[in-house]
Amino acid sequence: MWWRRESSDASGFLTGSPPRRWAGGVFIGAGLVVLVTGLVAILNLSLPPRGLLVLYLLAVLPVAIHWGAGPAALVSALSVATFVLVIAPAHSEGPAVVAFAVFLAAAFVVDELAAGLRLSAARSRELADEQSALRRVAMLAARETPATELFEAVTREVGLLCAADLARLGRYEPGGTVAGIAAWSRAPTRLPDGVRIAVGEVGVAREVQRTGGPVRVSDVPLGNDEIAASVREFGLRSLIGCPIVVRGEPWGLVVVAARNPRAFPPETEERLLRFTELVATAVTNAEARAELRRNADEQAALRRVATLAARGGADPSPVFRAVADQVVGLLGADSTAVLRFESDGTATYLASRGWRDAERRRPGARWRPETPSVIERVLRTGRSARLDYTGVAEPLEPAPSLGGEEITSAVASPIVVESRLWGSIGVASRAGPLPPDTEDRLVAFTEIVATAIANTESRAQLAASRARVIAAADATRRRLERDLHDGAQQRLVSLALELRNVEAEVPDELPGLSADLSRLAADVTTVLDELRELSRGIHPAILSEGGLGPALRTLARRSPVPVELAVRLDHRYDEAVEVAAYYVASEALTNTVKHAQATYVELVVEERGGELYLLVHDDGVGGAAQGRGTGLTGLYDRVEALGGTIRVSSPADDGTRIEVALPLTPR
Repeated sequence: MWWRRESSDASGFLTGSPPRRWAGGVFIGAGLVVLVTGLVAILNLSLPPRGLLVLYLLAVLPVAIHWGAGPAALVSALSVATFVLVIAPAHSEGPAVVAFAVFLAAAFVVDELAAGLRLSAARSRELADEQSALRRVAMLAARETPATELFEAVTREVGLLCAADLARLGRYEPGGTVAGIAAWSRAPTRLPDGVRIAVGEVGVAREVQRTGGPVRVSDVPLGNDEIAASVREFGLRSLIGCPIVVRGEPWGLVVVAARNPRAFPPETEERLLRFTELVATAVTNAEARAELRRNADEQAALRRVATLAARGGADPSPVFRAVADQVVGLLGADSTAVLRFESDGTATYLASRGWRDAERRRPGARWRPETPSVIERVLRTGRSARLDYTGVAEPLEPAPSLGGEEITSAVASPIVVESRLWGSIGVASRAGPLPPDTEDRLVAFTEIVATAIANTESRAQLAASRARVIAAADATRRRLERDLHDGAQQRLVSLALELRNVEAEVPDELPGLSADLSRLAADVTTVLDELRELSRGIHPAILSEGGLGPALRTLARRSPVPVELAVRLDHRYDEAVEVAAYYVASEALTNTVKHAQATYVELVVEERGGELYLLVHDDGVGGAAQGRGTGLTGLYDRVEALGGTIRVSSPADDGTRIEVALPLTPR
């Protein structure tokens, strides 16, 4: 029995074969009988026969306690025989027979009592050992010990507790395999951790997964697989497998094995279940912690990409690069690519990471998706796609473009911009299947990319629209200035000349008429000057004819506030750029005159790194702000329509500083 084997190992009294154990008990009992006989003879005790027989009973009881009823019965016979033959030869037959019967009864009763005590002690020790082992495992799980260390501790504890020769812990994996993740044995094993074997080849693993409960196998059959090699090495004949159930499904199993086909008592399965429940709790907690960390990492990655996308800009390439960087680490992929679908059925790489053939997938490179590939499926269906190129049954062949990449699993999700399929984000793994939720997790990134692209396109459309509006306004200004110059101004000049001619022909006797004509001519001249001033404000002819430098010099000369002008330009620029710079300077000077109470203005225009840089700085009262009637809104629109930037700094009592940078195209 289990308890007898355990107590034997613990006490050392019952080691060896039964005959040898009996001989030892009889030998010790005979010695005790001799000791009692000697004491009676030496002390010359004058006791009645029954009293003397009680002394001999003291020699029988220790033998019954430690060696059992069999040796105690022999010692009982020896005690009674010694009493009859040596101590009381006469008149002792009757008491001797009664004493022998009492000795035998006492031996059997004491043997049963001692056996019960030994069983209780053994079970107490087993329970204490089991509780200690469970407590050690529970403490490891509570301390969030790394999974590898926890699994190794579990296999060691169950192996020692069940007196097994081998203990293993395996995890069921997608594709119908079971992977060894921890092992313990009384000797080195040939089956290392990490080996994956088809579940169908491991009978106990197959039955545990099928039944969802413990499975016991005696007289283990031998095969030709790696499990059989381990079985042959240890000579294992008895196995018990117990499932590790996580969220209602078999996650893995714990197996104990022994050479003795009857090594494990009936309660072994219950013992194993208590350990597997701890393992399942630890796995559930670890997965929950990992899921929490993964969600936090994912949210942080999405936040970084979304922040970058929200900053906007004409070029969304930084968003593509950021997505590629974040996706590889977050999804546990080895490589990724962000692609744009073209009208001819090809795909253009926008960003990529982790590919061995990086040159083939550089930004701007084109590729025609082959079949089978996840990108081809996305392009054809407009939905997420997944392909696993290795597995237990009928593995797929990777697409030719993956030659040399050793890809085993690939997932791609579409980028949809305003209901049209724009492109795709794809990830690939070399180390096995990607997680089942990879498609769903990719969607969050494709949505951000789609938003960034839509925003970029909207900004581009808005900038183009603003540029068209401003260009139309400038064209209208030029037309008005030309019409005024060629029409109204010329007619007013002619009218003023005619009035002067008429005035010259008026007789001297009509001084009143001459004065009226002179006044009319002066009024016409005044109107002409005002019209010319208006014409310059609409669109100065000198800007079109002489360029930005002369136009700014004219502005500076006409300003009531002294202007310190610095013009560092070597050539002419695009008309839109020159017009924008001129009107920024003109509006800034107008604001200075009207609102700033300044004593001087600094005006600088020059080239800086492919941009036209314009600075207008006064020493006035400051306080200029967009939306307060200062004309800054129109300047922002004009500058940003050209892809430029404008910065306005106007703290109270510290002047106003306007800086503008416009992209340059020399002409």
